[in-house]
Amino acid sequence: MPEACPPLVACLCAAWCGSCREYQPLFARLEASFPEVVFAWVDIEDHADVVGDIDVEDFPTLLIAIGAEVVFLGPVTPHLATAERLLRSALDGALNRVRDAGAVELAGRVRRLRADEGGE
Repeated sequence: MPEACPPLVACLCAAWCGSCREYQPLFARLEASFPEVVFAWVDIEDHADVVGDIDVEDFPTLLIAIGAEVVFLGPVTPHLATAERLLRSALDGALNRVRDAGAVELAGRVRRLRADEGGE
């Protein structure tokens, strides 16, 4: 992905997951607070091809990419304030790059999914 890519936040979730259902309206509020960021809600079962080999162990799991680098990939507690702090840290450059080629590939696939859906 070129450096000009807007920041990306993807929530990897599952429709059957109660925590994910609880988190979805909070994720929508997060999206409304950061209009410069592209957000994607990715059901790992509906979009298994997008998730690929990434092993999602806990829900919700967030992926945050700044430009071509993934700076966070992991589970989060379903609290808006936690996600806001994490995203602000990412946007401020306070998070280190995730050294996992699979995470970078996942970010690219999520961006393509959003583009295919008309969202980016």
